[in-house]
Amino acid sequence: MLSVVVAPWAGEAEPVFMRAPDELHDAASTMKIAVLAALTRSGANLDAEVPVVNRFESVVGGEFGNDPDWDSDPLPWELLGTHVPLRLLAERMITHSSNLATNLCLARTDRRSVAEVWRRAGATRSASPRGIEDQAARAAGVHNRVSARDLVRLLHSLADEPELLALLERNDFRVDLAAGLPPGTRIAFKNGWVPGARHCVGLVHPRDCPPYLIAVCYTGPLASGADRGDPAARLLARISAEVWRRRRAISPC
Repeated sequence: MLSVVVAPWAGEAEPVFMRAPDELHDAASTMKIAVLAALTRSGANLDAEVPVVNRFESVVGGEFGNDPDWDSDPLPWELLGTHVPLRLLAERMITHSSNLATNLCLARTDRRSVAEVWRRAGATRSASPRGIEDQAARAAGVHNRVSARDLVRLLHSLADEPELLALLERNDFRVDLAAGLPPGTRIAFKNGWVPGARHCVGLVHPRDCPPYLIAVCYTGPLASGADRGDPAARLLARISAEVWRRRRAISPC
């Protein structure tokens, strides 16, 4: 299943192109945008030092931990047993898609706050009710799901939070939507990948016309689950390149 939504950044961000916009996909790491927004909107002191641990409460009871072999960022694992600024964890959650940092950030806010982020964005189908790798919750049918339309709405909801958009521009995994753009093109984006799924949502800033939003969600056998060498990432890059070529038709220049 391939879902694509393209919309202008200005105004209400009504899509100008849609393909299967409301199809639900495994959220993978795209839900980390909602965790970031919930954390910052909660008023949490991002400079406060917090313990780096690997035990978290499951939404269905009991505890779970992350597997370092499934994490794309080694740094938080090197910091286990220490205290670090919450800001560092929030940054690594986005720039290096750290699963451990995500659950540590989620523990400093709450799932109701994350749900409120989705609600305020106008999302109609997406939800992220559990932490990363909460396998007991997954087995109980509690899933993090997103649609391409809701990802566009989520990113658009950050319009008045430039510091969050600036952080998304620092994403280190530039192999899908960013790879389809000319070198040096600004893009604030978050991608996500697991075996069988590759997604990305981004705010693109062309130099010659207004910014636009794009979300692509792919679920299928092409997605290997590799962070950088995923064949599905190349598919997203090709779609991004085609949208770029039509960028002047997305909104008046």
